[in-house]
Amino acid sequence: MKFLHISDLHIGKRVNEFSMLEDQKYILEQILSITVEEQADAVLIAGDIYDKPIPSAEAVRLFDHFLTALAKEGKKVFLISGNHDSPERLAFGGRIMRGQGVYVSPVYDGTVEKISVTDAYGEIFLYLLPFIKPALVRHILQNELEGSLLESYQEAVTFVLERMEVDRSKRNILVAHQFVTGAGRCESEEVIIGGLDNVDAAVFDAFDYVALGHIHSPQSVGRETIRYCGTPLKYSFSEASQTKSVTVISFYEKGNIELSTVPLQPRHDMRVLCGTYLEVTARSFYQAMDTEDYVKIVLTDEEDIPDGMQKLRIIYPNLMRLEYDNSRTRKNQEIETANPAENKSALELFADFYELQNNRPMSAVQRDYMVHLLENMRED
Repeated sequence: MKFLHISDLHIGKRVNEFSMLEDQKYILEQILSITVEEQADAVLIAGDIYDKPIPSAEAVRLFDHFLTALAKEGKKVFLISGNHDSPERLAFGGRIMRGQGVYVSPVYDGTVEKISVTDAYGEIFLYLLPFIKPALVRHILQNELEGSLLESYQEAVTFVLERMEVDRSKRNILVAHQFVTGAGRCESEEVIIGGLDNVDAAVFDAFDYVALGHIHSPQSVGRETIRYCGTPLKYSFSEASQTKSVTVISFYEKGNIELSTVPLQPRHDMRVLCGTYLEVTARSFYQAMDTEDYVKIVLTDEEDIPDGMQKLRIIYPNLMRLEYDNSRTRKNQEIETANPAENKSALELFADFYELQNNRPMSAVQRDYMVHLLENMRED
């Protein structure tokens, strides 16, 4: 049996105030095509379907269209809620959708249902575990804790998985949305300070494949078959160099699993450009690239470019961020003053302030301008 593993769709997300909805529609159509081309039997969606607990109507319509298209193709879908989702809203109509082969994890109530599918090698059991926190587990299972506090995510997830009584002689798949220790993060993910959300990969030993969501970079953790498929789109410039993909899992007999990835081609790529203003606006610099891509431009000019964002958007209409890399931004220089402030002139005080803000002294032209300005102020 063949599965397609995706996660962290974040439908409705905005990146630097740019709506990703059209890009998400484009990539979901591509995923649908891959599902058909790969002849996958089912799609595993490991949480963070939406970017907000209360998604927009447009986001809900887009995901409804995606699920309907998969069902029409005869593909089963197994999905869970992530930390960005409202599990109650996502699970609405779940029992009805099962009739179309769409299985949605209900709100965690202390039990995780075992779903059985069959191929030429026998049964495969799927467990859908939505995103859980220690506080939720303590609240739901307080009568079984026997004094245990379950303060960490490690303790909570271990406790939940042990209650599931997984038969290790069978082929088992877990769909989960947690942070496994050792996984590399991106800027677009929510981070809990101190790594309190860490879960060790060893807690998943009973499962042949663990379809993880939560981390946006595609990677395996602990062993090859404990895997984050990553986001289908780039949601931060820390991901600019990544190639996004979907993970394909081919199940054979117990202990025989093949993994592969199919790259995704976005409607607009995300890239970082660096150089002086004259360099990045030269036709020879941008003529070979798609200027419709989402870009962050890092200018190395010592002087800020007036209305730089607006000027650069003439060439790069989807410019998301403009930053500077120069002597002013590379260091935080402290100005050592030999004389107390009260003994300095207005020009000297302003010169100190300018140097503190820009990590370099005023130019001769700037100093002459300030002299002229201060003289006019005195006359007034």
